[in-house]
Amino acid sequence: MKLKSLIAIAALALCAQGVMAQPKSRIQAQAEAEKKAETSLSERAKAQYTAQMPAPTDVVWKRDIYRTLDLTKEKNAALYYPVEPLGDRVNLFTLIVRLVADGKVPAYEYRSDGNELFTEDNKYKVTDMLDKFYIYYEDKGGKLTIADSDIPSGEVLSYFIKESSFYDQRTATYATRVTAICPVLHRSGDFGSDVTKYPMFWLNYDEVSPYFGMTPLMTSSYNNVSNMSIDDYFVRSLYEGEIYKTANLQNKLLAQYCPNDTAMKAEQQRIEKELVTFENKLWGIEEPDTITVIEIKEVKRMPARRSAAPKATEVKASAKPAEKKTEQKSEQKASVRTSRTRTGSAPAKSASSSETLSVRRQRR
Repeated sequence: MKLKSLIAIAALALCAQGVMAQPKSRIQAQAEAEKKAETSLSERAKAQYTAQMPAPTDVVWKRDIYRTLDLTKEKNAALYYPVEPLGDRVNLFTLIVRLVADGKVPAYEYRSDGNELFTEDNKYKVTDMLDKFYIYYEDKGGKLTIADSDIPSGEVLSYFIKESSFYDQRTATYATRVTAICPVLHRSGDFGSDVTKYPMFWLNYDEVSPYFGMTPLMTSSYNNVSNMSIDDYFVRSLYEGEIYKTANLQNKLLAQYCPNDTAMKAEQQRIEKELVTFENKLWGIEEPDTITVIEIKEVKRMPARRSAAPKATEVKASAKPAEKKTEQKSEQKASVRTSRTRTGSAPAKSASSSETLSVRRQRR
């Protein structure tokens, strides 16, 4: 018995020594991993709640477009309201701040060139981000707490999003997906000066889409049922955004090479047409030029003339029975006249014959 107890004590001592022998960095890494596992979703849950699959990297064609979503427009208002949480309904920025503060999704710094960079070095420290934009928070033992009234969701009036339109040769599909999103803060000066826009941070859409998929969204004032999620809203491209940049070699914004608003509008329309034209040519749909459009208009006019022609023939056809009736009436009149002449001539002949007979008898 004493030997067994000594062996058990020695085994416990060795285990304790192994635990104490672990370096502090390893212990800290394990604690962070456990904390992250508690706050983040599993891979199975991510696949369940997201409606968008990650965009493939090995494609034969891709075009990256940057758009700005103005939340004052009707199509984008669903992302702005309610400004403060109303029951289980929250707006997009309130949801984003909660996810970032709880450590569920990382925020990436908005760099001077405006491009997103989803690397470990470019990750924002949450407290630094909150201090930079003057968002009040409380640190309770490493857990950040932000009141709903302290979240400046009413000042986030626009978003930057990055779209990737690509053709996947493996599945022979053409798709457009949102890959990044950035809230933009609109703040005026202390003396009511002009409003200044502050892009806050970039979010990797693949990382936030599972949480967007769990958040209901009401998109209509006539149907108040929250029948879709925020992820569905972006996947179905229900937003309305103007192009402010395309991925190019010189990394220029449209405002840097368009001299005025008219030129920028024309450039935006040209880019939109390029995307539509590429997709149409991909499926063999030819866009009509001006000559074919004129021919199509003339062809559309021809059936109207042809449809008018049968009406004329119908009038003529309806006129033919009337002509036939008049002809029949004229024939009947002619027959009556001939019958009358025949009946009138027959008594005349009989009278003349009787007179000649009487004259001959008298002569005799």
